[in-house]
Amino acid sequence: MSLLLSITSCYAKIGNVRLPEFNSFINVGSQQLVYQEMSSLIDKSSEVSQLKALLDNYFELKDALVKTDGNTASLKAEALLKAINSINKESLAKNEYDEWIKVMKELAFDAEHISETKDAGHQRDHFISLSKNMYSIAKVTKQVEPVYYQFCPMANKGKGANWLSKESSVKNPYYGAKMLGCGKTVETIK
Repeated sequence: MSLLLSITSCYAKIGNVRLPEFNSFINVGSQQLVYQEMSSLIDKSSEVSQLKALLDNYFELKDALVKTDGNTASLKAEALLKAINSINKESLAKNEYDEWIKVMKELAFDAEHISETKDAGHQRDHFISLSKNMYSIAKVTKQVEPVYYQFCPMANKGKGANWLSKESSVKNPYYGAKMLGCGKTVETIK
């Protein structure tokens, strides 16, 4: 016997996860399937969410440096520092935990120094090592969208420097408008 259950405009929110809207009839016998699909959505979002805030704040800081906006970069670094300090390392996957332990102090050091100044030049000096450590975090986390690891050979007094970007097009945070397109994508992290 097939009993139909009508679910109309059902929204569920668990933590920061918004589950999809259901406007359809579901066979009661398939409730387990719906539950499994919803659980899968929750599991996938929790796998990414903790370090996603960290990466999102990093990208906002990078964008402020692309614009050579020291004031905004300072504010974005402050938000990044808060995200760094809010990471619950015990809930990280083993590989994430191992990498986090290696770089968390350096990440906090660089974010703090960037937040304490409005001088884009000094901020960019710290952004070099911040980007190196964020790269190691990005490599061990599951990415929802590709992250592009980019390189400018002119940065860091000709030694070169890398950064992460959500966009494949190069927007150089080390030189801003002076040499916005200087650099190339050297790796795509998926």
